[in-house]
Amino acid sequence: MFTKINTVSLSGLDGFIIDVQTDISNGMVGSSIIGLPNATVRESLERAKASIRNSGSDYPRKKITINLAPADIPKEGSGFDLAITLSILQASGQIHIDDPDHTVFLGELALDGAVNPIHGVLPMVISAFEHGFTKCFVPEKNAKEAAVIEGIEIYPVSSLSSVLDHFDGVSLIEPFKANMSEYLTASAMSFIDMQEVKGQETAKRAMEVAASGSHNILMSGSAGTGKSMLARRLSTILPDMTFEEMLEVTKLHSIAGVLPIDTPLVTRRPFRSPHHTVSANALSGGGAIPRPGELSLSHCGVLFLDELPEFRRDTLEVLRQPLEDGVITISRVNATLTYPCNIMLVAAMNPCPCGNLNNPNRQCTCSQNQIQRYRTKISGPLLDRIDIQIDLPAIKYKDISALPSGDSSATIKERVNKARKIQTERYKDENIISNSQLSASLLDKYCRLGEAEDKLLHAAYDRLGLSARAHSKILKVARTIADLDGSDDIKSVHLAEAIQYRNMDRKTS
Repeated sequence: MFTKINTVSLSGLDGFIIDVQTDISNGMVGSSIIGLPNATVRESLERAKASIRNSGSDYPRKKITINLAPADIPKEGSGFDLAITLSILQASGQIHIDDPDHTVFLGELALDGAVNPIHGVLPMVISAFEHGFTKCFVPEKNAKEAAVIEGIEIYPVSSLSSVLDHFDGVSLIEPFKANMSEYLTASAMSFIDMQEVKGQETAKRAMEVAASGSHNILMSGSAGTGKSMLARRLSTILPDMTFEEMLEVTKLHSIAGVLPIDTPLVTRRPFRSPHHTVSANALSGGGAIPRPGELSLSHCGVLFLDELPEFRRDTLEVLRQPLEDGVITISRVNATLTYPCNIMLVAAMNPCPCGNLNNPNRQCTCSQNQIQRYRTKISGPLLDRIDIQIDLPAIKYKDISALPSGDSSATIKERVNKARKIQTERYKDENIISNSQLSASLLDKYCRLGEAEDKLLHAAYDRLGLSARAHSKILKVARTIADLDGSDDIKSVHLAEAIQYRNMDRKTS
């Protein structure tokens, strides 16, 4: 007897429907899976045998052939288990599935028949919905994540027995209903605030500018100047995520297997801070079937690299293309996949190997050659891609002993939201959302300078020996500063502030 059950597989962020076609016939007893399954998928037969027997059903002692169509696409993962098992049971006449053409089944089976959670459920459900499916059976622990998508009924499954009872009419599984208001307010509170950073008002201003235009930023300063504190508080002043951004970030985290079971939807912008020993593959993503790396897990949020010169040179060079394009393409023998990585890069470094250069309270023990070698660990092309580069001075005692001062994160965030709203309206027909994404042609259109401003930038370009990319970065940052000021035009004061945010250029000129 022949039967067909639907499931979903993933290729990057995209899901595609898989027909689990099962044929049971007389002949030599045995089971086989065809259709380019990997080792994990082939092992599904053993899990199916044990779970069927331990759920009170019979495993057919006949020739069983299972085809995963389309057969020319590699299949990997344990999410096929439930569909394969049900297709065997239906082909042997032990179960009758209602409306199989509009239903998909996802889940990994334990030997006792329990249905275990899997990675990537959200993009799978989205794909099923887009292909016209109306019902989706998922592991019970994945139900909250799957129910984010409206328009498709989500049935939480705890065991194979519960599915059999459902289709036999013994005990129906009720569709899971999501409380979207609960999802959207989850993790809304923040227990850190920009006001907690003592002193460093110039750096706070630079953070505000960076957040307003989604600009990359590099902070240089000796130990204890507040670099890490500022970086971790950047997320508290970033604009709230749109629902589309939440879905895209959640999909990436789900595929990578880092989405907590109790967090069905990522509602706060990611903040990732890998250690400086991270490999290039861990940063970009990889594996036989490439998974998202730290760059993609930071999508729509912040990637913080502390002690930037301590990272391996080849690891840092991985950043160059993704910072420009907002996507990263990972090529392997088995697959070539593209993941989004529209991030804000926040980096921190000491001014020298010992960390005491320009510190009035401590003496630097580094030679000029050591300092130069330390700084050249960061390549010029990478520095060019960092819009804002600032120095943090040592904190004075009067700042440490003073009460919290300056604006709170909530106040700064209001100004950031206002500036972002201006950009959203300005670029509504340009397919970009922030000043950092301006292309060369759009720079000419939206960042035109007056005569005085042009002379100022010309002088800075010649004196600092700026590259063409650094010139563009200054214009983008100046555009953001003008937006914060509510100005339609970029004025000299905006341009001067943007030039001041190119500290590394001034040091090397």
